[in-house]
Amino acid sequence: MRVTGLVTALRAEARCVSSAHIPFNEKVQVNDHAVLWLSGMGAQAARAAAEGLCQHGATALVSFGVAGALDANLKPGDLILPDVIHAGKQLPVTTAWRNRLQQMLPADITVVNGILANSAVPLTGEQAKQDLAQATGACAVDMESGAIAEVAAAAGISFIAVRAIIDPLQFSPPQALLSAVYPDGGVNSMRLLALLLKRSVHVNTLLQMGVGMRAARKTLSRVIQSAGAGLDSQAVV
Repeated sequence: MRVTGLVTALRAEARCVSSAHIPFNEKVQVNDHAVLWLSGMGAQAARAAAEGLCQHGATALVSFGVAGALDANLKPGDLILPDVIHAGKQLPVTTAWRNRLQQMLPADITVVNGILANSAVPLTGEQAKQDLAQATGACAVDMESGAIAEVAAAAGISFIAVRAIIDPLQFSPPQALLSAVYPDGGVNSMRLLALLLKRSVHVNTLLQMGVGMRAARKTLSRVIQSAGAGLDSQAVV
């Protein structure tokens, strides 16, 4: 039996796959064809999760979650199904699987292919995004897909990335906010309140981030509704 292993960095992403309680940093059986691992942010955490899923029998891997736009034409809720991951070197996706999934999606979801870039750190400004876009030719960026793609390549199994845009090119979460965010995307309320009181972070920024996350999660949820948690890997993997 084919088993798709999905890696999500954030709890908000994982909830698009399953409404059940999702423990941090361990395998969760979604159904007979899909397992999920909530890893926390960053390449090291994602690599450990992907390796854990392989050890638990995953025969295909998915980097599932949100991404930042590097292209001014992309808006929150647009879906990136990349052709390749740029992580120092170019890492391929399983094109037949990606194409099959893309054909299953509702026509009103904006789907973009192209290059998804890896970043070792969160990009907190438009200039940093523009610099990465120029260096890589990528349309979007995340911190986990490169590591997951490397694990899949080493294991000789199929891989795709499914990433919904959360923030446009012109907007990024401020650097100060990162100190109030847990690895799974949860927020330290007391730390956040202190940042708001010091005006290191503004309420309007949080509101805009919330709008972006809701748009991204809506798209990710619709992907799961259309293709199932296994993302139809049975048909082509």
